[in-house]
Amino acid sequence: MSETFRLSDYQIRIGKEDVIERQLHGILSADPENAENQEKAQKALDELLKEMRVRFGTIIKTDNVSFLLGAGASLAVGGVSLANIPKPLEKTLLDKASGEQKGTAVPGWITLFYKIASVLSLGDLSFDTRLKLFQSTEEKDVLAIDLNLEAYLSQLHTWHAGMLDATETLKLTGGTELSIVKSDLARLIKEITSSLTILLNLPKSGLDEPLRHHRKFIKKVLTRPLNLRRANLFTLNYDTLIEQAGDAEGSVLVDGFVGTLRRVFRPESYDIDFYFPAQTTEGRVHRFDRALHLYKLHGSITWHRCEPDWENPFGLYATFYNQDCCTDDVLIYPSPLKYGQALGMPYSELFRRFGNAIAQSQSALFVIGYGFGDDHINALIRQALAIPSFTLVVVDPDPKSEFVSKLEKLEDERVWIVKGWGLGTFERFVAKLLPDLREEEIDAKVMKTYKGLSLPSGRKSDAAEEDSDGK
Repeated sequence: MSETFRLSDYQIRIGKEDVIERQLHGILSADPENAENQEKAQKALDELLKEMRVRFGTIIKTDNVSFLLGAGASLAVGGVSLANIPKPLEKTLLDKASGEQKGTAVPGWITLFYKIASVLSLGDLSFDTRLKLFQSTEEKDVLAIDLNLEAYLSQLHTWHAGMLDATETLKLTGGTELSIVKSDLARLIKEITSSLTILLNLPKSGLDEPLRHHRKFIKKVLTRPLNLRRANLFTLNYDTLIEQAGDAEGSVLVDGFVGTLRRVFRPESYDIDFYFPAQTTEGRVHRFDRALHLYKLHGSITWHRCEPDWENPFGLYATFYNQDCCTDDVLIYPSPLKYGQALGMPYSELFRRFGNAIAQSQSALFVIGYGFGDDHINALIRQALAIPSFTLVVVDPDPKSEFVSKLEKLEDERVWIVKGWGLGTFERFVAKLLPDLREEEIDAKVMKTYKGLSLPSGRKSDAAEEDSDGK
C-alpha cells in the first residue's frame, strides 16, 4: 500500500463507541505496520463503510433533514480558514499597501495591522519583514500568523466602538504600549473585510473539476424520497459554491429570492413547492424531484442593499457577485457585531427558519465544516438536542471546540461524530459516507437477483417468495 493506514484518520463515534475502532482494532493491534495487516484493515474498512452508508441512509430518510455548512466545506476549492490570519488575505493586504507606499512612507493602516498582530501574538511582526518573506518565499511555505481572524477582528471592532466621536487616538498601556489612530483603525477594518470578500469569490482558477464534490453533494441529497420534505441547506459561507453546483446539476434552489432580472427577498417563497402537471385531467400531479431549500445565514457575495419600497419591502435583492458587498451591509462578518446583526432582517428570518427546521420531531442535522464558534447557532442546536427524536451528525477532521468535547462526554447515541482526515472533511464525507439512495436501491435489487439465481433450481429465494405473494 502506498499510504499507511491509521485508525486515527477514520473515526465514527456513535454515543460512546467508535464503530471503526471496534471493528479494526483487532486487525492492527498486533503489528500495525505489517503490510498484510494493512491490506486486511483497508478491506475491512471498505466493507464497514458500505454498512455505514446504509445507516447514514436511514438518517437521510428522516422526515426533516437539514445540512449546516461552514468554512471547512469550501477549503478544497480555495476557501480560507479563520483559525489564523489567512495567508491569501495577508498577501492581499501587503499588495494593497505596497501600491500605496510612497518612498519609505508605509500606509498607517498596514503598520497598525502588524503592530496589533505583534501585541496579540506576542511576536515581532512588521510590514517590511513580512513583505520580504512573501516576495522571497512561495506562499505555501510561509507560516501564517498564529491569530484567529475572528478574535483579531473582534478586538479591532471593540477598540473602534470604544472610541468616541471626539476621540482621534487611543493609547493602550501595559506590557506593550500601542497608539491607535482612529482613521487607520477604520481603514484597517475596511481593508480586511473587503479583501476577505474578494477571496471568497470561489472557486479559484486552475483547479481541476472544482465543483466536483459540491455537485456530488447536491446529487446525493436529491435522492431523498419525494414523499418527504425538501432537504434544507443552511450555510454560513458567503461564497456561491452551492448555487454553482446546483446550476450544474440542473436543480432549483429556493433561496428566499423571487424575480428574474431583479430578484428581491421574499421569505414566503420558502413555502412554495414544485410539481409537474398531470398527463390527463384526471391524472395525479408529480412532484419535481430536483429542488432544495438554501438559506445563507451570514449573507452572500451576491446580495445588495437598496431603499425598501412596496416592491421590495426588505430592501434586499440578489444578482451576481457584488464587489461592493463589503460596504453594502449585506454580510455578517466574524466580529462582535454579528450577534446583533443576526437579529435584523433578513438574518432573523433565516435563523428563525433554521431553528424551526431542526426543532421539529423526526429531524436530523448534518453539521459539516463548522467549528461551533457562533453561540447563537450553538444555542439553537442545543435546543434541538432536547427533542428525543433529533439526530445530530458532526463532520470535522479535527474538532477542537468545547461544544463538540461536551457532546462526546455526553455519550448520547443520537449524536454521531465523524472525525479524522480520512472521513471528516467535506470531500471525504461526501465521497465515502453520504449515500446515494438510488444507487443503494439498485445494488440491493442486484444482490437479491444474484442470490436468487445462485440458489438450487426449484427453491425460491426470500425475495422471490415475497414477490410471488404479491408483497
